[in-house]
Amino acid sequence: MKKNMLFRFSLYGFLKNQQYFEPFLVLAFMDKGLSFFTIGLLIAWRELMINVLEIPSGAIADLFGRRQAMVLAFTGYIISFLTFALAEHLPLLFMAMTLFAVGDSFRSGTHKSLIFNWLRLNNREQDRLRIYGFTRSWSKLGSAVSVLFAGIFVYTTQSYTMIFYLSALPYLANIINLLSYPEEIDPLPARRRSPRQVWQHIRAVFVEAFTRKPLRTLLLEAMGYEGTFRATKDYLQPVLKTSALSLAALSPALASLNEVQQSAILVGAVYFLLNILSALGSRNAWRISESSGGEEKAATWLWSITLPIYALIAVAAYQQWYLPVILAFSLLFILQNFWRPLLVSRIDSYGKAEHGATLLSVESQLRRIGTMIMAPAIGYAVDLVHGQGQGGSVWPVGLFGAVIVLSFIIYRSLARPAHGEN
Repeated sequence: MKKNMLFRFSLYGFLKNQQYFEPFLVLAFMDKGLSFFTIGLLIAWRELMINVLEIPSGAIADLFGRRQAMVLAFTGYIISFLTFALAEHLPLLFMAMTLFAVGDSFRSGTHKSLIFNWLRLNNREQDRLRIYGFTRSWSKLGSAVSVLFAGIFVYTTQSYTMIFYLSALPYLANIINLLSYPEEIDPLPARRRSPRQVWQHIRAVFVEAFTRKPLRTLLLEAMGYEGTFRATKDYLQPVLKTSALSLAALSPALASLNEVQQSAILVGAVYFLLNILSALGSRNAWRISESSGGEEKAATWLWSITLPIYALIAVAAYQQWYLPVILAFSLLFILQNFWRPLLVSRIDSYGKAEHGATLLSVESQLRRIGTMIMAPAIGYAVDLVHGQGQGGSVWPVGLFGAVIVLSFIIYRSLARPAHGEN
């Protein structure tokens, strides 16, 4: 049963990350005629809707069944993919983002709580970081395979739209995988639940999250690190597209292709490599913890090394040195995959088991609030710089990132004594 469940958990992550549109999302929106500011608004709307649904969905999962919540999540995803493919006007794109938010809100934190509950049932709580890092590495390997399929698909069809249809197929397969999970890792409640109990559960989790200093500090950290990464990471795509056009001028083979095919080759190759490196990062996050002397010290190291990387993006992008920009974004992807398993393990170690899905939903909500605030501001700054020709157009991304990371490094230094409190 132990090996069988590790396989199912890993398969879940592998299938979940078959989001063929992800490395081309910004390009797909640009292909529909959207500005960077409008793209930022769409991302902000997604984060807002997830925030509205996040906490109630976590409580519903804790009280009514986590497997059932996961099936609902993937149904929402599938409908959103179909809507993205069909949408030609902004209202339909906002509707697609809303459906995507339904999927994300019921999924985030829920599957992790299933894994952690399985570890408790098997007396393996001490393996939390290693097991979660292992299953997450399969998610990243899934992303690597996804990029290959997406790149080939975009190259052959010369369309960004068709990849949304393709993304629905592995999500159907994952619903079947989730329904095969044994009941003992997520037993249904012995008595009927009511909306009042959902509210009471939410209130109890909020009290735990914001009155205990270690949890409060940790959740705010998540908002800073994860929120900034999510608001900035997709700007790698237009940088790669610009680089592909520059390479095409030097290569007769690339010059014979159109812009979509050129970007498909370079974006696909870079994102494939990024996801392989990210998988290795997630699988070895526990080694970073051990070599640093613990999870808190490892987190401090990650904050410290992230600051100069954002600064490099700002300087290199301003000078239009695209290779250093691509390398810096790549480092951010790798570091985030060290960060994420460490963060989830720390939250689970501080929180109560019965609050698992809801507490991780609180973390996800705060992270999305950070993204929701930053994404339109960064998009507006990039549009402004692009229109005025003030250096390379994505340098505000690095500047925003550096300022925000520096702010949270100062915050951590002031709040550090809280990590030892209960």
